[in-house]
Amino acid sequence: MVVAETDPSTESTPPAGGLELVRRFVNSLDIEAGTDELTDPDGWPAWAGRNGFRQQPSSSSDDLARLVRLREALREGLQANHDRAPLPEAVATELTRAAQWAEVRVRFCPDGAMLGSEADGARAVGAQVLARVAAGLADGTWARLKVCRNDACRWAFFDTSRSRTGQWCSMGVCGNRAKQARHRSRRTAEPNL
Repeated sequence: MVVAETDPSTESTPPAGGLELVRRFVNSLDIEAGTDELTDPDGWPAWAGRNGFRQQPSSSSDDLARLVRLREALREGLQANHDRAPLPEAVATELTRAAQWAEVRVRFCPDGAMLGSEADGARAVGAQVLARVAAGLADGTWARLKVCRNDACRWAFFDTSRSRTGQWCSMGVCGNRAKQARHRSRRTAEPNL
């Protein structure tokens, strides 16, 4: 089974724990910068390599389009986490289709069960992302992975707040922009005395 490998000399505790790969996968599209690391058949292996995948054979444009559909379904699922809602039905359907495409299989071992795939390229990446999503749904950490409420950003982040009410990828950037917009809105709504 293909499993993401990491270089232990550079590994630190990631901000999203076991969902860090999912966070990075969703963030392969930078909406503000207008860059998408998954749409270039020659460039996406660089993303895969930076994220621990050692095998990066070329993938078809259809496979890369499949990864993009998976990524955007995950982004929709992360949006639902703001409302503490269950996984939306359309997202669950898309994740199921992606698991079939990525040839995700369960393997039982003495310590429990693992999800993985014998596939390579884009399908291996999809399988590993889906395995992490399944683990996050099972252990409850999925609910803390969200996308920024700023529609111009939509960057995935792990909500570490005690109350699990984080809305912005960064209070210093997107949170501050929202506060300034609310302040301007209130000032223009106030009657001139």
